[in-house]
Amino acid sequence: MNNTLKMILGAGFAVAVAFYANSVMGQATHGGFLVLAAVFGAYMAMNIGANDVANNVGPAVGAGALTIGGAVLIASIFEAGGALIAGGDVVGTIKKGIISPDAFGNDPMLFVYGMSAALLAAALWLNLATWLKAPVSTTHSIVGGVLGGGIAAGGFAIVSWGTMGKIAASWVISPVLGGMIAAIFLYVIKSQIIYKEDKLTAAKKVVPILVALMSAAFITYLTIKGLKHIWPNIVEIFSFLPQTKKPSFLMALLFGAIGGVITYIIVRPRVIKKVIGMEGNRESINLLFTIPLIFAAALLSFAHGANDVANAVGPLAAVNDALTTLAVSEKAAIPLWVMVVGGVGISVGLALFGPRLIRTVGSEITELDQMRAFSIMMAAAITVVIASQLGLPVSSTHIAVGAIFGVGFLREWLDSKDMSVKQEKLHSEVEKHHALKAELAELKAAGDYKRQVELIEAVKLQKRKVKSLKRSLRENYVKRGMVKKIIAAWVITVPAAATLSAIIFFILKGVAS
Repeated sequence: MNNTLKMILGAGFAVAVAFYANSVMGQATHGGFLVLAAVFGAYMAMNIGANDVANNVGPAVGAGALTIGGAVLIASIFEAGGALIAGGDVVGTIKKGIISPDAFGNDPMLFVYGMSAALLAAALWLNLATWLKAPVSTTHSIVGGVLGGGIAAGGFAIVSWGTMGKIAASWVISPVLGGMIAAIFLYVIKSQIIYKEDKLTAAKKVVPILVALMSAAFITYLTIKGLKHIWPNIVEIFSFLPQTKKPSFLMALLFGAIGGVITYIIVRPRVIKKVIGMEGNRESINLLFTIPLIFAAALLSFAHGANDVANAVGPLAAVNDALTTLAVSEKAAIPLWVMVVGGVGISVGLALFGPRLIRTVGSEITELDQMRAFSIMMAAAITVVIASQLGLPVSSTHIAVGAIFGVGFLREWLDSKDMSVKQEKLHSEVEKHHALKAELAELKAAGDYKRQVELIEAVKLQKRKVKSLKRSLRENYVKRGMVKKIIAAWVITVPAAATLSAIIFFILKGVAS
């Protein structure tokens, strides 16, 4: 599918959303601003699908567990499912409490300009980041958008700088924590399976435990992030559960532990059966992680749809609420049509524009196989669980990309331990190369042309071997250029989105007045 057709299809989705929004409130006073905000919301949702969702499925694609088409299909279904089933019916209109509602002086139209500007600014920044192949945080993008709109409306005094400080801290916390956890799991896999003499026997013991831990982590993660919006409905059906507004951390851990035990019971005999007849090499061990990776991609997509859809529809729901009630509210109900815009828009954006970032995350930062991708997925789930309990602000994008960095840097560190062996081998191969060249020179002097032809080929082959060894000594398993570009994009996301939002706010205000 060429880029022109993709853009036409994306524009078609935005136009369809505009027509529906117009039917909802088009004839009311200022109803045109709902139509405009709906288009911005559709554009934002498509950009979330194009950029953020790649982190959920990219590692599985890079490892070869899923094709791009399969990843897009699974992620589209589960993203939309998470948004519509567990996306919630109420959203905070001023994301993360970063600005005071007083910024808009109880003027609903100023609030509408601010939220509309936030949506468009965040979407434009995400679009640029996707084009540059830089996976960035959509949460931080919308935070920057709301910040810029709020400052344009009420000045710098209305900003909660403490909250902004926590968000800035997440730029470091998220990738470091994700990278450390991913590296730990990969090291466990290597030390307990790959470095063992009898890899298949080790795999029979360790792989079911690792898959059970993954199951426990994901069920805990889904309970905390995916079920919090529909928890009142769940406890109403299952009256024996604690009658709370959202699941407690202990309840999430309990669900995770039960799920982990059940997973172990189911997986262990299947792993034992599968290893029969397998070769005891790395490629065979990798195959044992393929199915868990597909499940992980689906579960991460569901949790992302349930938790992050508010980034697309929160400001749109806020605009809808402000135009309906003619007041500025800190909380707003999310109409079903708004949630559909978010869920379907994410899937449309993923299908049309997601493959670009999926390839970047899956293969252009470091080389992945199934066990490395498994470690990344584990880190994504566990880091969010830990951060939620500790109250640390983290970004799912930064966690996933940080986990990829962690896996790559661990590979470099482990390989550096064998550097002296490689250097000795290089020295030996260089000496062989010099010896062959010296022998060739002697043959030329003696006029032995037949032997010269054979030796010329041997010299060329030896030269290629020396070059290959030199290249392996210089090789970095993590592409440094990608690391620098991604970190730079992370750092400027909030100020870039805020600046764009402020400019758009003044344009909207000027056009409306």
